[in-house]
Amino acid sequence: MTNVDTGGGDRLALAVLTQYRMATTEQMHRLIAPGVRSEQTRRRLAKLREEGLIDRITLPRAGRLRVWFPTSYGVQVASEWPELRGRRPPKTVSDPTAARLRVGHQLTVTETALLFLEEARRRGELCRPLDWLPEVYHPIGGGEAVIPDALLYYRHGPAEGGGAMARAFVEVDRATMGPERLAAKLISYARLYHYIPTVPGRRSRTMGQPPVREEWRKHYPLFPRLLFVLDGTGPAGVSTRMRALHGITADLALTVFLRDVPVMAASLADLRSDGPSAAVWRPIRDLNDRVVWNQLRAT
Repeated sequence: MTNVDTGGGDRLALAVLTQYRMATTEQMHRLIAPGVRSEQTRRRLAKLREEGLIDRITLPRAGRLRVWFPTSYGVQVASEWPELRGRRPPKTVSDPTAARLRVGHQLTVTETALLFLEEARRRGELCRPLDWLPEVYHPIGGGEAVIPDALLYYRHGPAEGGGAMARAFVEVDRATMGPERLAAKLISYARLYHYIPTVPGRRSRTMGQPPVREEWRKHYPLFPRLLFVLDGTGPAGVSTRMRALHGITADLALTVFLRDVPVMAASLADLRSDGPSAAVWRPIRDLNDRVVWNQLRAT
């Protein structure tokens, strides 16, 4: 878990916006300062904009919704801080048009993060704003990579410690791709699960040399569970995409992966109404079940 220094509100706001890529004013308020008046957050964002660290676009919706994003300068500044050091900096948008093309998916990802964060606050568990890491790069060989929408860290149990750590790859789908393409993402995650990098100059294992292990083991004690969050359509569209995910589980290439890694799906509407800790998740191997994600083995 990231040990964030929240002593400076401006610093936290820039760090969060750099990591999350985009957020509305209301989302930023919920992320960084839900216990104070929203006007305080608006003033902070305006100040950071005046300093050239962040910028905004205004969407033609009711109330002229403002969406904030970091500038190249803001990303450069924040990337030098310990809480963000070592992470791949986001690609900044170059103009309002580029921002608008990305805003729908990005705001949905931010909203998904907030549902987990606010759930932890309600339950007295531990999930801080920077425990949601968007677009973490995981190579799978041949120049290809798995880049989940986010990697989530969440500690169940009392926030002061002692609970079980859960890690999850989160894929947020807004029905912008066909069900088959969504389901094909499972194959990519199975490839990541089995991927062993080639060591230059090493043709075979010899006595005294440690075995080369899967790439993901360098970063996680166990492979994170995989959560699909479905949005963008009504219940019928969500069911269609869940059935597509279920249908690909018959692929023999997924046998070991699905045996070892919990893979679940839920609608964003259910997460909003009931919360991520409710029995809203459906294991894709048996869509008739509904499970509580924190009852599965910790990863």
